[in-house]
Amino acid sequence: MTAELENQRPEIVGSDQVEDPYPIRFEGKVVHGFGRGSKDLGIPTANISEDAIQELLKYKDSGVYYGFAMVSKQIFPMVMSVGWNPYYNNKLRSAEVHLINRKGADFYDEWTRVIVLGYIRPELNYEGLQKLIEDIQTDIRVALRSLERPDYAKYKADAFFKA
Repeated sequence: MTAELENQRPEIVGSDQVEDPYPIRFEGKVVHGFGRGSKDLGIPTANISEDAIQELLKYKDSGVYYGFAMVSKQIFPMVMSVGWNPYYNNKLRSAEVHLINRKGADFYDEWTRVIVLGYIRPELNYEGLQKLIEDIQTDIRVALRSLERPDYAKYKADAFFKA
């Protein structure tokens, strides 16, 4: 994505109401990934176990999504990459969730619940790591702004997180 396209990205995505096929709810165990989110990007991610995301991968396009996720009984806004991660030449499609504003230790083997509320952009390949990091940071800003809308914010109190 060029700097020119970067400047054209919207600050908020989706309509003011959550629309089909959202919300999408799934849950699973956080498993060890490649360790790239924290080490390479400075943006830690929760890799969700393959069995938990099979249904999601069947009908969702590769790309970046946003919503809320719960781990250790705490709910966070999130961005999630679904896809092949072409920058890293992954062989398997994966779902990697970044819990926005979460501080603290790793949470491997913890159970997480995710509510996907919308789509931000398609999966892209990047010429360099810095461009990837910049795009993820933009995704985070877009997700936070998009989740401020009342119809989205109410999902922080969704019954799925209380079950």
